[in-house]
Amino acid sequence: MTIDDVSAITGEALFLIIKTAAPVLLVSLIIGLIISIFQTVTSIQEQTLTFVPKVLGIFLTIIIIGHWMANEMTGFMQRLWTDFSIYIR
Repeated sequence: MTIDDVSAITGEALFLIIKTAAPVLLVSLIIGLIISIFQTVTSIQEQTLTFVPKVLGIFLTIIIIGHWMANEMTGFMQRLWTDFSIYIR
């Protein structure tokens, strides 16, 4: 296994992490922005107000796209294990 193989696997793993985490992070960001605007408009400065909507949004996002996320991660691991004989040379 060469350093190029390690770099390729690491790059693919990092891209997979970004690709699978991005939808959940974007939902959390959008909900936080909406709640912040609501707090600014209404002058409600409750710190815990964003917690429940973000948790619910993240939970719903994982329910909706969790299957895709699991398939992506499973596919990556299957490719690693399938090519294992190539890596140990």
